[in-house]
Amino acid sequence: MASQMDMTLTLTVLAGLAGLAVFAGWRGARPPNPHKGPRLMPWRFIMLLAAAGTLPMIVHVLNLLGVTTGNGRGP
Repeated sequence: MASQMDMTLTLTVLAGLAGLAVFAGWRGARPPNPHKGPRLMPWRFIMLLAAAGTLPMIVHVLNLLGVTTGNGRGP
């Protein structure tokens, strides 16, 4: 049976995704080194996915704090 994510787990996931987005953004912004060959990790795409994943976590934190989000027509 799945239970609701509590504040600690939500903040941990949020910090992990934000950290991954910052790290991947830093790695993706580095200039390419042709002597080492092509990059094998798509750092900019990883940054985009991690940054997009932080948005639902921020909304979830706000919901846990009692802020009403959405239009109220959901299940």
